[in-house]
Order: sequence, then C-alpha cells, then structure tokens
Amino acid sequence: MTSPMKTRKLTRARSGAMFGGVCAGIARYFGWKSSTVRLLFVLSCLLPGPQFLIYIVMWIFIPRAQI
Repeated sequence: MTSPMKTRKLTRARSGAMFGGVCAGIARYFGWKSSTVRLLFVLSCLLPGPQFLIYIVMWIFIPRAQI
C-alpha cells in the first residue's frame, strides 16, 4: 500500500523569523536554508524593482504557520 503524499503549504515561519517570517517560510517550503533566501532577497534589492512591496504583500497574504 502506498502512503498518501504530504502536501506542502507556504506559510510564514513562527520560529527563525527575522521580520515577518516570509523568507524563512519560503526556505522551509523549498527545503533551503533561511540564510540563503535572506541573502538572495538582500541581493535582489540591489536591482531595480518592487522587492520591498512584494515582501510586504507576501507578509500580508501568506498565512502564519500554526505551530
């Protein structure tokens, strides 16, 4: 018998969060290190674009992890 597939859900992290838990939540979703996602975000801020606006929108719309 096969076991049911565990579905992943993108949530903001409660533990390991620095500001809103968005980068930590993305890291957990993809199985990466939180520091890698944070570094990529900071480096992306060197490029023109709405990175901070996207971060705030994600902070608002991504639900917070339950535990």
